[in-house]
Amino acid sequence: MKSKKELIRIVRDKEGVTSVDFTGKMAGRGAYICKSMECFEKAKKGKRLEKAFEARIDEVVYETLRKQLEGNDG
Repeated sequence: MKSKKELIRIVRDKEGVTSVDFTGKMAGRGAYICKSMECFEKAKKGKRLEKAFEARIDEVVYETLRKQLEGNDG
Protein backbone atom coordinates (compact mmCIF):
# COMPACT_ATOMS: atom_id res chain seq x y z
CA MET A 1 0.00 0.00 0.00
CA LYS A 2 1.30 3.43 -0.92
CA SER A 3 1.39 6.39 1.43
CA LYS A 4 -0.87 9.38 0.75
CA LYS A 5 2.17 11.40 -0.29
CA GLU A 6 2.69 9.00 -3.19
CA LEU A 7 -0.90 9.44 -4.43
CA ILE A 8 -3.03 12.15 -6.01
CA ARG A 9 -6.19 13.10 -4.12
CA ILE A 10 -9.43 13.88 -5.88
CA VAL A 11 -11.97 15.63 -3.67
CA ARG A 12 -15.72 16.23 -3.88
CA ASP A 13 -16.96 19.08 -1.68
CA LYS A 14 -20.36 19.69 -0.04
CA GLU A 15 -21.60 21.53 -3.13
CA GLY A 16 -20.80 18.51 -5.31
CA VAL A 17 -17.80 20.09 -7.04
CA THR A 18 -15.07 17.58 -7.86
CA SER A 19 -11.49 18.76 -8.24
CA VAL A 20 -7.87 17.65 -7.98
CA ASP A 21 -6.49 18.38 -4.52
CA PHE A 22 -2.76 18.94 -4.91
CA THR A 23 -2.35 19.94 -1.25
CA GLY A 24 -4.26 16.98 0.20
CA LYS A 25 -5.99 19.37 2.60
CA MET A 26 -9.18 20.45 0.83
CA ALA A 27 -12.42 19.79 2.68
CA GLY A 28 -14.64 17.05 1.30
CA ARG A 29 -14.72 13.39 0.48
CA GLY A 30 -11.51 12.17 -1.09
CA ALA A 31 -10.44 9.40 -3.43
CA TYR A 32 -6.87 8.60 -4.39
CA ILE A 33 -5.05 7.34 -7.46
CA CYS A 34 -1.37 6.60 -7.89
CA LYS A 35 0.87 8.97 -9.84
CA SER A 36 1.16 6.97 -13.05
CA MET A 37 -0.53 7.13 -16.44
CA GLU A 38 -1.37 3.44 -16.11
CA CYS A 39 -3.36 4.06 -12.91
CA PHE A 40 -4.99 7.10 -14.48
CA GLU A 41 -6.07 5.16 -17.58
CA LYS A 42 -7.48 2.30 -15.47
CA ALA A 43 -9.35 4.74 -13.23
CA LYS A 44 -10.85 6.58 -16.19
CA LYS A 45 -11.73 3.51 -18.24
CA GLY A 46 -13.21 1.68 -15.25
CA LYS A 47 -15.06 4.82 -14.05
CA ARG A 48 -13.49 4.27 -10.65
CA LEU A 49 -13.83 7.89 -9.56
CA GLU A 50 -17.50 7.92 -10.56
CA LYS A 51 -18.02 4.79 -8.47
CA ALA A 52 -16.11 6.20 -5.50
CA PHE A 53 -18.12 9.42 -5.46
CA GLU A 54 -21.36 7.95 -6.82
CA ALA A 55 -21.49 10.90 -9.24
CA ARG A 56 -20.41 11.95 -12.72
CA ILE A 57 -16.86 13.33 -12.95
CA ASP A 58 -16.35 16.34 -15.19
CA GLU A 59 -13.87 15.90 -18.04
CA VAL A 60 -11.92 18.91 -16.69
CA VAL A 61 -10.89 16.81 -13.68
CA TYR A 62 -9.53 14.09 -15.97
CA GLU A 63 -7.68 16.63 -18.11
CA THR A 64 -6.13 18.21 -15.00
CA LEU A 65 -4.98 14.78 -13.84
CA ARG A 66 -3.60 13.90 -17.27
CA LYS A 67 -1.59 17.14 -17.48
CA GLN A 68 -0.20 16.62 -13.99
CA LEU A 69 0.85 13.06 -14.75
CA GLU A 70 2.37 13.96 -18.12
CA GLY A 71 4.42 16.62 -16.32
CA ASN A 72 5.73 13.99 -13.91
CA ASP A 73 6.78 11.64 -16.72
CA GLY A 74 8.86 14.21 -18.61
